[in-house]
Amino acid sequence: MQEPVKISARQFTILTIFFTIGSAILVIPSSVAYIAKQDAWIASLIGVACGLCLTVLYNILAGLYPQMNLIQIMEKALGKWLGKVLSLLIIITLIIIVPGVLHYLGNFLTTQIMPETPVQAVNILFAIVVVMGVRLGLETLARSAELMFPWFILLYVSLVILVASRIKLENVQPVFERGVGPIWPGVLSFVSLVFLPHFLMLMIHSSAVNQPREARKAFVLGSLIGGLVIALIVALSILVFGPEIISHSFFPSYLLAQKINIGNFLQRIEVIMAIIWFISLYFRLTLYLYFMALALAYIFNLSDYRPLVLPLGILLVAISVIVYPNVAYQQNFDSRIWIPYILTIGLLLPLLLLLIHGLRKLAGTKKKK
Repeated sequence: MQEPVKISARQFTILTIFFTIGSAILVIPSSVAYIAKQDAWIASLIGVACGLCLTVLYNILAGLYPQMNLIQIMEKALGKWLGKVLSLLIIITLIIIVPGVLHYLGNFLTTQIMPETPVQAVNILFAIVVVMGVRLGLETLARSAELMFPWFILLYVSLVILVASRIKLENVQPVFERGVGPIWPGVLSFVSLVFLPHFLMLMIHSSAVNQPREARKAFVLGSLIGGLVIALIVALSILVFGPEIISHSFFPSYLLAQKINIGNFLQRIEVIMAIIWFISLYFRLTLYLYFMALALAYIFNLSDYRPLVLPLGILLVAISVIVYPNVAYQQNFDSRIWIPYILTIGLLLPLLLLLIHGLRKLAGTKKKK
């Protein structure tokens, strides 16, 4: 298996920012507000702090196995066969995540912008672009992210400034009305959607960045910026609409963009603002598909991941249509199945790998004595 093309630490930072924001910017405000109500902004900030602890954990793991991707780390720590078997958990995780992200995009476009367009058509068109990006390789994706990042920042800052006049401080009062109890489930919901999938970034963390030490700083910085971007959207959503409206809105950040109205002249520009979500969704989905193809190539000792991309893209489109039969099923999956599953993959599995490494090091030290 050929090593992936090296990217710079700056490019890795930008990719991490887009990966962090991804589809979470669309759905996080409603899920956190539903649990924590007007204290959702507090839950989001605590979630960012917890997420940074997770990135430090992943950095430690990457530092113990330099120049290795996630699949190689698991094989090194657990042995060849057990490592390959448990690596299939990564594939299963991606099969769950990737169609779900595409589903969010298709659902968003067909319910908010193009209601008469079949969701299958939207998913197929977007999947074609994603497949093209993955086949072009990680270096091309990183350079594309560099080009799109200034536009993303410009649109995001414009959104924040243009809706700032709609803020009502009474929407976040009273603070801690129900105590700190409801905040922690909100933190868990935030972390499960935004930061726990970062474990998959180990596919490129150490093996694809040409500056391993700088990659660790880039990973933390990108996660911090991405987390704060989402936390600010959560805060603005609560401040502008209040927790009741946001908790029952499926795409609250798009609803936020619809409130832009400057002098009855600058208005109805929410579709332009939706470019923010298209950019972040694209890079998160593309990275997911890249991770899946690369992981399969390493597990089955293939010389190149590219022949797998098109079949995986077709599978992605097929599953995206059936992954969530209805909204009730999706909410039940996100609250009861997704959180314990991603905790197992994103927290317990890296802790297990660190524990095994520590035990092996301890056993080696005793042998020398």
